[in-house]
Amino acid sequence: MTTTFLVAHPWLTTLVFWTLVVVGPVAGSWLVDRRRATLVLALVSVLGVLALTMGPSTPRDTVTCAQEWSLPTFGAVELVANVVLFVPPVLLLGVALRRPLAVALVASVGSAALEAIQALAPVLGRACSTDDWLSNTLGAALGAVLAAIALRLHHRVPHERPSGTARNPEARERTRQR
Repeated sequence: MTTTFLVAHPWLTTLVFWTLVVVGPVAGSWLVDRRRATLVLALVSVLGVLALTMGPSTPRDTVTCAQEWSLPTFGAVELVANVVLFVPPVLLLGVALRRPLAVALVASVGSAALEAIQALAPVLGRACSTDDWLSNTLGAALGAVLAAIALRLHHRVPHERPSGTARNPEARERTRQR
């Protein structure tokens, strides 16, 4: 159903991709000091990944996994959708945990686990494909790069810190004396 919709609207995956690339680092930079909100958004995005990858479809009779190694291009709607799928959770968790590379590695392993479940549980009706894992991993890598940019932006732009949260004792004392 989702694939059918995306094939009918092929421009949508490209639009979402470029929106994430442009808006992701700025939004991530803003979210750095809002860890709870960032974790909630990350949870919602992870649940979205699970719903889209593990939701039941027409059951299959066989256990299979297609071995393909195609790089996503903007004309390949499903592959780009698989890239886009993993960008938000990795971006958000990378910002919240301040460990983008570690989050990307976990996401890649998680994608392989999802593909293995799809292959070994034909009752789900999902199709396992190495292309999906590759695209998800590329999306995770992009999410990690965007998270790293967001963290760098956050540290380069001066921010007002809430009162009483200064990092060093002298500044904290000056805040108290005001």
